[in-house]
Amino acid sequence: MIGIIGEHGFVGSKLCQCLNSNGINFIGVNRNNFSEYASYKNFSHVVNCAMPSGRFFAKNNPLKDFDETVRKTASIKYHFPEAKIIQISSISASVQLDTVYGKHKKIAENILDANDLILRLGPLYDETLAKGALIDIIENKKVYVSGLSKYAFTPLEWVCDFIYKNLDLNGIIEIGASGYIELSDLANTLGSKSEFVGDIDDQIFSNTFQNQPNANDVISFCKKIMKNRTI
Repeated sequence: MIGIIGEHGFVGSKLCQCLNSNGINFIGVNRNNFSEYASYKNFSHVVNCAMPSGRFFAKNNPLKDFDETVRKTASIKYHFPEAKIIQISSISASVQLDTVYGKHKKIAENILDANDLILRLGPLYDETLAKGALIDIIENKKVYVSGLSKYAFTPLEWVCDFIYKNLDLNGIIEIGASGYIELSDLANTLGSKSEFVGDIDDQIFSNTFQNQPNANDVISFCKKIMKNRTI
């Protein structure tokens, strides 16, 4: 049996859909039923999709981010000692160690052991996406990173399919789209009036994977979203 912690979140809800469609049994674990399933002995895998994804929030609320990132991971490892932990982490754990967000992600990773699996994700997109640089560009809002930042935008559906098919891997794997698109180029292509303010924040991947999407695929996704909003 697989446990999904954070079943209602951005990644967790999509992963549950993926497992459902492939006939995989799982139990969603959240704040309301955690005590019921704590130390549940029948989990072979526990996927932690519950870590916060807000870098701005982490910077301004470091203690809360520590609780939700580091302490929560330690609690999961403690309560499910027999299960393999799949940690949904961030590429920030390797490229943003000078930030609160990146530091906490890395500390949380260090709690796990060699038999667990750490998946570092970058910028994702999906119809359910509600915040982030991509939404800011679509909505002509200010983006708080440099427009020269290179992003490997990756469809969430592909990421969840990768997770489902690779539950038995271990170690640290950075997964995302091939190539990249500069945020200012994306904004120009979409006709966005977004202003970019901040440092360069590259989030790209060197690994290659089967059926790997291309970062430029995000352009057609954005155009579709923008078209639907004008209908």
